[in-house]
Amino acid sequence: MKTLVTGGCGFIGSHLVELLVQQGHSVTVVDNCSTGRKENLDHIKNNVEIVEADISIPGKWQSLFKEIDWVFHLAALADIVPSIQKPDMYFRSNVDGTFNVLEAANFAKAKRFVYSASSSCYGIPDVYPTPEEAEIRPQYPYALTKRMGEELVLHWAQVYKLPAISLRFFNVYGTRSRTSGTYGAVFGVFLAQKLAGKPFTIVGDGNQTRDFTYVSDVARAIYAAALSDKSGKVYNVGSGATVSVNKIVELLGGDHVFIPKRPGEPDSTFADISQISSDLHWKPEISIEAGVQKLIENIDYWRNAPVWNPDSIAEQTRDWFRYLS
Repeated sequence: MKTLVTGGCGFIGSHLVELLVQQGHSVTVVDNCSTGRKENLDHIKNNVEIVEADISIPGKWQSLFKEIDWVFHLAALADIVPSIQKPDMYFRSNVDGTFNVLEAANFAKAKRFVYSASSSCYGIPDVYPTPEEAEIRPQYPYALTKRMGEELVLHWAQVYKLPAISLRFFNVYGTRSRTSGTYGAVFGVFLAQKLAGKPFTIVGDGNQTRDFTYVSDVARAIYAAALSDKSGKVYNVGSGATVSVNKIVELLGGDHVFIPKRPGEPDSTFADISQISSDLHWKPEISIEAGVQKLIENIDYWRNAPVWNPDSIAEQTRDWFRYLS
């Protein structure tokens, strides 16, 4: 197939591109490289066309969709705090950007469209494991804009018959995750701290649990969605388990300190993956122990990542407490 991946230089995107190349598909990547890194594709760069463009602005990049069979839309701005501080940027990237990609895919009559949604749309759920039918309760602009993008995708599937699926990812981790200056995902924070010989900063008491899903499993789920004949459907993508932050610290090994619990964060994330297992015949393969070991083996990737401490985290998350308390 001729495939196009927005955000293909990023964390999840680069793993998907790698899988598509391995499966023999031609791949075009569209990425503005604001958070993604072209170096993530260095090992397969001779098999991939990379076009640097901003999807939030209509432009010549949309002509790349001509004769494309499968479109994978992963490009987005992530992280909670920056979305609270600059909601306009997140709306342009995650909502306007999704609209522009949908229009290009629909005009080109793409055969499949797969959207990367976020489990953050559930907010603090009432039910665990959380099914796709759970109430939508976004707590901050990142979650809201990703949900709005999902609504656009489902609407295009309904009205314009674009064959589209939305996948809600739960706590994706693995190699090539972002190392930007933004305070974000726990593994990026912990790995930089481990390299620097600093204590891990555990939020709250560390007993909160997360559905940590290894990135290669997520890439396989995206690929399974492209192979399916389903449309207008939403599926959770999770590990089928949940593990405490304290357990992660134990697996990584090192000293730790505790920092205040944050408002708007659930005590648990845990995906009900029965629907994707039944409909798309997908199931996760990488255990948390195996996934953490892969990270440790590739820890040098986080050599230049910022090293956070309790004071710098408190400063960075001040608006989090201000707006979500």
